[in-house]
Amino acid sequence: MGDVNDPPVLLVMGLGCQLLTWSMPFCRKLIDAGYRVIRFDNRDIGLSSKIEGARVTGNPLLRLIRHELGRPSTVPYTVVDMAGDAVGLLDHLGIDKAHIVGASMGGMITQVVAGQHPDRILSVSILFSSTNEPFLPPPDIRALAPLLKPPPKNATRQQIIEHQATTFQTIGSKQFPTTREERVADATEAYDRGYYPAGIVRQLAAITGTGSLAKYAKRITAPTVVIHGTADPLVRPAGGKAIAKAVKGSTLVLVDGMAHDIPNALVDRVIGAILENTAKA
Repeated sequence: MGDVNDPPVLLVMGLGCQLLTWSMPFCRKLIDAGYRVIRFDNRDIGLSSKIEGARVTGNPLLRLIRHELGRPSTVPYTVVDMAGDAVGLLDHLGIDKAHIVGASMGGMITQVVAGQHPDRILSVSILFSSTNEPFLPPPDIRALAPLLKPPPKNATRQQIIEHQATTFQTIGSKQFPTTREERVADATEAYDRGYYPAGIVRQLAAITGTGSLAKYAKRITAPTVVIHGTADPLVRPAGGKAIAKAVKGSTLVLVDGMAHDIPNALVDRVIGAILENTAKA
């Protein structure tokens, strides 16, 4: 989106989320600021390639516990593989250098991309993510529960949509609430565009099977801002602080009351922090 001659900004979304999760108000702010916006579906989600036949075995909660103890599980693919996809997209589009913005799991992917390919990255903005290191404060179990217990296989379209809406409501910003109607509308659009639960399972496994990303974060040389909500129940603020500590010269922005989303009421605040960082490139 935007003028192809403007500096590109690659947006990398998180677990189980399609490119639609980067809202149009968010994207429009970047376009109006003079950037070309590139959204995409990570592997195994939306309209992107599916890793058919790659099974994840075992209990997801046990995999998470192993991860928290520093013992990653064997998985079909890792966050590092997903970072390769992002770089491959830049190659396909003929883009030599880009600004990169990653949210949640997308922030983990961003750390790998920027750490492995510093010559390709103009600036780094990471939203509500972590270094994925063991012994960081775990998620609130109430926020994690919907991810660990998806709808049954025989669930109807409407039941799945309601479950997805509840999931985002649970992890969303209570001080800057999004209405239930808006959550359901977003979940409906995502479901009708491409619902693929097996991919969500594999993406979650990729996070728990990758291990610490600190070694990648420490290699980042581009101007970096880490943005994290003080009320995030899924990825605790300690996760963002760990990234900021690992990336030399980075800026940490803690947003009071923000949880694991970018509500419309905070778009200007978040975009402002991103643009302040991109201007340093």
